Amino acid sequence: MCGMKVRNAKVADVEAIHALITHYAQLDRMLFRSKAYIYDNLQLFSVAQIDKKVVGCCALQVIWADLAEIKSLAVACRYRKKGIGKAMVKNAVKQAEELGISKVFALTLEPEFFEKMGFSIVGKKTLPMKVWSDCAKCSKQEDCDETAVEIVVQEAKK
Repeated sequence: MCGMKVRNAKVADVEAIHALITHYAQLDRMLFRSKAYIYDNLQLFSVAQIDKKVVGCCALQVIWADLAEIKSLAVACRYRKKGIGKAMVKNAVKQAEELGISKVFALTLEPEFFEKMGFSIVGKKTLPMKVWSDCAKCSKQEDCDETAVEIVVQEAKK
């Protein structure tokens, strides 16, 4: 999208990130994140900005030596379907590659979006480390409606 910039999040972005995530969490489309969580994990977040306005957010969390997760991906309603989510995912995958991580995954209600970007659907059981983070705290843990998707960023170093 013309005039859009993806950059690392700043403290001044916390309100906008929180508002985006809260909107989708209230619709049961993503996990809620408190402002305290966002401040604690601010270094994980990137934002998409248009005309100095934050219109999207995305976090990349390193899970293990070879695995990172894209989480809290949200785009303001009026800016959806304009390539912002795609730009944010590309940025996160690039960050993972720069960190030397070989695979990136996400748990999503929109697997088709990720498949168009080269991700493949995988069984959740292939992501054992994930069980001990957000999933353990999720109210849907026993009846999860999300799909696990994964992309190989680079071949694992031997």
